Amino acid sequence: MPRTYDLALPDLTGRRALVTGASDGMGLGMAASLAGAGTEVLMPVRNRAKGEAAAAKVRAQVPGARLVLHDLDLSSLDSVAALGETLLAEGEPIHLMINNAGVMTPPERQTTADGHELQLGTNHLGHFALTGRLLPLLRAGSARVTSQTSVAARSGTMNWDDLDWERSYDGMRAYRQSKIACGLFGLELSRRSAAAGWGITSNISHPGVAPTSLLAARPELGRSDDTTSVKVIRWLSAHGLLVGTPETAKLPALMAVTTGDDGGYYGPQWPGNAGGPPGPQKLWAPLRRDDDAARLWEVSEELTGVRFG
Repeated sequence: MPRTYDLALPDLTGRRALVTGASDGMGLGMAASLAGAGTEVLMPVRNRAKGEAAAAKVRAQVPGARLVLHDLDLSSLDSVAALGETLLAEGEPIHLMINNAGVMTPPERQTTADGHELQLGTNHLGHFALTGRLLPLLRAGSARVTSQTSVAARSGTMNWDDLDWERSYDGMRAYRQSKIACGLFGLELSRRSAAAGWGITSNISHPGVAPTSLLAARPELGRSDDTTSVKVIRWLSAHGLLVGTPETAKLPALMAVTTGDDGGYYGPQWPGNAGGPPGPQKLWAPLRRDDDAARLWEVSEELTGVRFG
């Protein structure tokens, strides 16, 4: 049987939270949990119909849930800018933000609307640009920002000579790089906020391993069938072995964004960090490279045209 764990969230009445990737999987669970704790949840979605269906599921679980759908395609910097303009015009502070959405291992190299390798552009650059665009609202809310990395970030490095994998695309290595980038960004955001007095805190989390849509059939990514990996993960998850479930995988990010320490790292606690109850953990080697984090920040500003502060 799948294992379950409890995580009591504090009362978040009067707070606003933004969760990317909230239309399915872990993100949907995060949105429901935050709504249940009293937050108004902003749900930026790429597919409006899918977003409406997700919001209906949350409202069925949490009567009276306050949810606001917005359009967002993280693989388009124009779309990111448009959402930023909309929310800035509303002028309402944001208190919690989870940079959760992502894509994983297209079999063939794909690019974003701006010409970047899809995983780097969506998983990292889109979130970097969105956080930067919303910085005034995050500062107004003394926000805590949590960025999702992955167990894939346990090893590997930034491919500085070919960040967009134009010369020798490898789907898993490119995914690993994108998730290292997410972690380095979250940690560097913590350092830069402290140095500049932005008044926000930032930490990182990872969900372990769970049977989500990341490795399932995704025709738009060129993957017509479920991968063997996700079939194995589903079996292990159903039997409560080694890995988690979408419900348990959401917990580290929820812990990080509600009670986590500035600059902290949160993930499942079983050996190997693929499953188990959420808790703090030590940074993996690729995430301890402060020089890489600073370099990535500067490169990301150049690639997105978004500068913080």
